[in-house]
Amino acid sequence: MANKLVKLSSSDYSGACWGYNFDWQARAFFQPKGTPTVVATSFVVEALFMAFDLTRKDEYKKVALSSSKFVLNDLNRTYDENKNYTLSYSPLDKTQVFNAGLLGAKLLSQCYKYSGDYRYLSEAKKICNYVSNKQNKDGSWVYSNLPHHQWIDSFHTGFNLECLYVYTKISGDKAFQNSINKGLKYYLENFFLEDGRAKYYNNKTYPIDIHAPAQLIVTICKMNCFQENKELIEKVLGWTIENMQDKRGFFYYQKKKVISSKIPYMRWAQSWMMYSMSYYIINQKNNGSN
Repeated sequence: MANKLVKLSSSDYSGACWGYNFDWQARAFFQPKGTPTVVATSFVVEALFMAFDLTRKDEYKKVALSSSKFVLNDLNRTYDENKNYTLSYSPLDKTQVFNAGLLGAKLLSQCYKYSGDYRYLSEAKKICNYVSNKQNKDGSWVYSNLPHHQWIDSFHTGFNLECLYVYTKISGDKAFQNSINKGLKYYLENFFLEDGRAKYYNNKTYPIDIHAPAQLIVTICKMNCFQENKELIEKVLGWTIENMQDKRGFFYYQKKKVISSKIPYMRWAQSWMMYSMSYYIINQKNNGSN
C-alpha cells in the first residue's frame, strides 16, 4: 500500500502531494481530478511516516519529507497582521479553511519530527497561531473566514483539535494548550446527544453525517484521552452501528430526519469508519479491555 501511495503522488509540484482520482465540487471551488490538496496530502504523509516506522524503508520517509515543499511553496496563503497565516486547500484556490491550514501545520510538525529541521516547526507555529486566534470565546471555530463558510461543525472541529495537539506534542510548546482545552470542551459538549447521535452542526441535529461519529473516535484517541471519554465513544459507536450500518456491512453516508442517504461512499464513509474503528480497537487493547 505504501508503495502504491508513492506511485500515486502528483507530478509537476515542488514536492510530493496527492489529490482525489475524481473531479470534486466543493462549496467554494471546483477541483479537477488529480488536483493535490493539503488535506489528502497530510493523511498520506502520516501513513508514509507510519510505514517508515514499521519497515525502516528510507524511501517512505524521503517522499513524506518532500511534501513539506508542496505545503510551503505551492499552496496559497492568507496572512494576519502579525504575519501568521493559513493555507489554501490546493494550489488552485485561495480559500482560508482553518482545518486545511492546521492539517498543513500537522504535516510540517511531523516533518520536523523526522528531520530535525526547525524551519518546519517555525512555519507550523505560524499556522497554529493564525487559527488559534480565530477561535471563538466559547472554544468553537467557524469553518473559514469567508462569509459563506460561517457554520460550526463537528468533524472539522475534531481536525483542528487533533492538529493543535500533534503540534504541541511534537514541539513541547504549550502555547496552544488553552485553545485545545476550550476547543475540546466545546466539541464534547455540543456535538453529541445523550442517545449517541453525533451531530454535524452545532445548532441542529440533522443531518447526521458518518464522518462525525468516526472523527470523534480518531480525535479522542489521538489526543490520548480515550479512557476519560470511553463511555461517550461507546455510546456514539453503538448508535452509529445500530442506525447507520447496513446489514451487508457498509455504512450510510447521512441519516436525515425524513429521507436518509444510504450511498456507500468508499472514501467518505467506509474508509473513515474503518480508520476510526481501528483506533478504537487499538485503544481497547492498550487499556486492557476485552
